[in-house]
Amino acid sequence: MKAVILAAGEGKRLKPITSSRPKPMIPLTGKPLLEHTILGLKDAGVNEILLIVGYKQDIIKDYFGNGLDKFNIKIEYKTQDEYLGTAHATNYAKDFIKNDPFLMMYGDLLVDPIIFKEVLQKFNKSKPEGLISLLEVGNPKDYGIISLNSDGFVEKITEKPSPDLNLGNLANAGIYVFNPIIFEAIEKTEKSIREEFEFTDSMEILIKQFNGNIIGHIIKEKFWSDIGLPWQLLDANSYLLDKIEKKILGNIQDNVVFEGNVYIGKGTTVRSGTYIQGPCYIGEDNIIGPNAFIRPNTTIGNNCHIGISEVKNSIILSDTNIPHFNYIGDSIICENVNLGAGTKVANLRLDEKNVKMNIEGRLIDSGTRKLGMIIGPNVKTGINVSIMTGKKIGANSRIGAQTLVIEDVPPNTLYYQDPNKGICKKSLL
Repeated sequence: MKAVILAAGEGKRLKPITSSRPKPMIPLTGKPLLEHTILGLKDAGVNEILLIVGYKQDIIKDYFGNGLDKFNIKIEYKTQDEYLGTAHATNYAKDFIKNDPFLMMYGDLLVDPIIFKEVLQKFNKSKPEGLISLLEVGNPKDYGIISLNSDGFVEKITEKPSPDLNLGNLANAGIYVFNPIIFEAIEKTEKSIREEFEFTDSMEILIKQFNGNIIGHIIKEKFWSDIGLPWQLLDANSYLLDKIEKKILGNIQDNVVFEGNVYIGKGTTVRSGTYIQGPCYIGEDNIIGPNAFIRPNTTIGNNCHIGISEVKNSIILSDTNIPHFNYIGDSIICENVNLGAGTKVANLRLDEKNVKMNIEGRLIDSGTRKLGMIIGPNVKTGINVSIMTGKKIGANSRIGAQTLVIEDVPPNTLYYQDPNKGICKKSLL
């Protein structure tokens, strides 16, 4: 079985996390998102994968290579030169697929890998022209809704329907299996009002013009996330941490307490007085402590220093220092960040309402009461900096000492508190 993964996008809604890497390469529990997917596909019987790449594609290619050397699965690549929709992206796989059925999915998904086995088993048993995975959603008007007939086959695809239409609540979950006839439907697909070639339009052509059957597979009670928003990364991190087993490969000094499943990588030293509550993943060559408090659902990359500080439910990427009297909660900190002594993040509003975050100019409700900050790569803060809930600091920025960050900070910006002028911002370019 072959698989095609669409992994060309920039992941704009996740910036500044994706300012230095494509979204599929964001690491969780020691592996990029895309690696978790590839290992799941391999376990489901996939032996060849085509990655449709674009944004920062060299990072993906350098990491996975030909696939055989590192993962014992063949990996090829196609570069998407233009971003003209999902049908356009899928069409890059035509020569790779040739004559056999194939699984196709979006590269920003993280799902329970048993879903891959389930969709392939259902496709092979039903022998339709295609299969689409579906999720039950609470707000159908925000999704493309798939209507199934009494036999479970796709009857209609409606984009963001009015609730008055009563078309159900089954939304596209982004995992498909198709026979190669789908490429003939793609050839007949015209641009939508968004000036893109939509894969859902191709599916409707397959049904109406080629009399093809597309069966629906409803995902129930299994983890699924398209990780389009920063706080969804924290959910995905928690899901993966729930599966880790306790393993201590580093150097543990006296008077260190572990509680629950904790993974400590090679070369990591955990110094005296440190208390670590699992589930927790700490990678290689880190220095943790002395007297650090690492709370559940925390992932720490490689070559980090977490000193006399507290970290909970957070993702800390490699080469980052949180050394002195810092508090980090419900946050994501990218690589090569240095926090000055006393830098702290607020993760709970005083009114305990849901935290909102600015995503591409719109204030979006995170759906959670606890959400801290997102710090891009290569950021430095001075001493005693405080960062308010839901704020983002762009790549390569500097935050001056004693500053209260009350707004998003653009990349390459010096942001500081002047005693006479208040908040000042200067470009570092």
